[in-house]
Amino acid sequence: MISMAEAGISPTARALLALEALQQRPGITADELAIRLGVTDRAARRYVAILREAGIDVQSTPGRYGGYRIGRGLRLPPMVFTAAEALGLVMAVLEGQHAADDPTEPVGAALGKLLRALPDGVGAPARTMREHALAAPQRDTERPDPEVTSALVAAVAARRRARIGYRSASGHATGWDVDPWAVVVRYGRWYLLCFAHGPGEVRTLRVDRVESVELLPGGFRPPDDLDPVASLEEHLGSGWALPTEVVFDAPFAEVRGWVSATMGRLEPVEGGAGCVLRGSTRNPSMYAGERLAAIPYPFRVVGGPELRAAVADLAARLAHAVADG
Repeated sequence: MISMAEAGISPTARALLALEALQQRPGITADELAIRLGVTDRAARRYVAILREAGIDVQSTPGRYGGYRIGRGLRLPPMVFTAAEALGLVMAVLEGQHAADDPTEPVGAALGKLLRALPDGVGAPARTMREHALAAPQRDTERPDPEVTSALVAAVAARRRARIGYRSASGHATGWDVDPWAVVVRYGRWYLLCFAHGPGEVRTLRVDRVESVELLPGGFRPPDDLDPVASLEEHLGSGWALPTEVVFDAPFAEVRGWVSATMGRLEPVEGGAGCVLRGSTRNPSMYAGERLAAIPYPFRVVGGPELRAAVADLAARLAHAVADG
């Protein structure tokens, strides 16, 4: 084990690491703290003394089952980042939130405050990356309101029924009482997976289209076997206006790795070597050109006239692209 001295960590940084250990493991003993920090028992007790001198209420309980813990009402000192952690944070924010360089946006403002608080040796590379690394804006992506999103997440955590105001893609305003099961982020877009009591069915709603959230007195219990991500994928692939049915002349085990849940439900054909995909879509051209065309196995569209027409059109255009003359 590399000791703190060998790692070149300052006494202040060591004390903050001790504080982190106390917060993560209330009741930690001096021996355990020494092992955690890679120092002697005496050094571990010295770092506890440094924390107390700084006004942090570190309480100790003697005896076999005693240890250190932080008293109530602690006001935490500034966080300590390494340069790599700061750079990683900026990269993650730029990847997921393209308004990171806009100080008028909540994420941009928060990131700016954090970077300004860091020492130059740690913060300078991260500030340079934020200033000069550019991220292309994602198309057709609407950012949900942070307060609305926070209210939905709070309802999920508390298992509280909520009344939401919702505006559809066509602009129609409606509202439901819902049991919010989960908030899921998929490809940069936020979704609410819930049971809507008005329609009486499970719904997948875009969080950026939720306009208001009101917590209601009643609680709920989500399904015991709920897999939020899998359930979201399944619901995104069902309920659209245009049905689809595609038969693959290949084993189910080979095809399933190429078929996402948003395309529908893939099932093996009884007594045969193929499999069938049943689902729905609102965009047959996209379904044909972006999804089916990417699957490297022979298939036949047996259901959905709109999808059949889209596949025929795609085939004609591709054949024309390689025709002589």
